[in-house]
Amino acid sequence: MTARRWQLAHGRHLDLGDKAVVVGILNVTPDSFSDGGLFDAAETALVQAHRMLGEGALVVDVGGESTRPGASAITAGEEQARILPVIEALAGSGEVLISVDTYRAETARLAVAAGAHIVNDVWGLQREPDIARVAAETGAGLIIMHTGRDRRKLPDVIADQFAFLEKSLEIAHRYGIADDHIVLDAGFGFAKETAEDNLDLMARFSELNALGFPLMAGTSRKRFIGTVTGRDAAERGAGTAATSVILRLKGADLFRVHDVAINVDALAVADAMLARETAASER
Repeated sequence: MTARRWQLAHGRHLDLGDKAVVVGILNVTPDSFSDGGLFDAAETALVQAHRMLGEGALVVDVGGESTRPGASAITAGEEQARILPVIEALAGSGEVLISVDTYRAETARLAVAAGAHIVNDVWGLQREPDIARVAAETGAGLIIMHTGRDRRKLPDVIADQFAFLEKSLEIAHRYGIADDHIVLDAGFGFAKETAEDNLDLMARFSELNALGFPLMAGTSRKRFIGTVTGRDAAERGAGTAATSVILRLKGADLFRVHDVAINVDALAVADAMLARETAASER
């Protein structure tokens, strides 16, 4: 794995490469697809955040609007009312790295001001491009996710990744975001409609390394895992861990998951194997 330093807001950074980084999902929402309503109060959200950190997550990704297909839209004010108290409390509690899951520029600005270090945009800067200005001005780490929603996709799964993400990167560079602040996310499940679409993306994931950026994998509890395993959403932790190992071996650096402990353990085994392969190649 290529060693890289990911630069974040508030003078922080995260070293990527030798060890997989687990990002714990904290949905402060009533309607997310597998955990809606479980952590939509600040008190329960903070308990969950600290549980995930105790299990080995290095980043907590806080989101206030469900991105599942068919989810009801909310206003920026509603989103901010959900997430900002949680981010402020987490920021005041220690050294935790905090990501904000939003596509709204103003929400991102307020979240970084409240203590967030990373902006995670599931629309890849293409819904509100001014979010790139916020990232540039605050020095936030930026996760740019691929999506196939609301547009015509190319038939080849990797060609579509490159076409979309290269447009997103052009926006990022136009606003002056340095490459060492950027991570790319392939967007599993976001208008990859069938299990085969997602499995094809997973099988060819290593081709995305040609973009030259660290990669995040977000397969957690996704529908295609349920199709393969027959499990309901809350029971897909083991299936998710299997995808995490596969994607680690194909070059992913960060893993956004609901079930932290099982993924931390699975990725530790993958990292140990990669380290042995590297040692053997250097003999």
